[in-house]
Amino acid sequence: MAVVVFSSGLARHTGGEERVEIDARRVDQLIELLCERYPALRGHIEQMAVAIDDQVHNQALYVPLNSDSEVHFLPRIGGGRD
Repeated sequence: MAVVVFSSGLARHTGGEERVEIDARRVDQLIELLCERYPALRGHIEQMAVAIDDQVHNQALYVPLNSDSEVHFLPRIGGGRD
């Protein structure tokens, strides 16, 4: 099962849980299962960047997860030229 590690900002929406194991094949499924388990997360994690095994993805919905993946949700970083 993938391990999701919550930042302190997100842990306030999980009742203080900082890590959870979830059985999901892709990030979109992971997000849905997390929001079912922790309804207060809905509206917060859907638009975040996702780090999977130390690789950051800004558009991660269809990125596959391994059974031993470690997942972190991060604020998206903007920048570059206008």
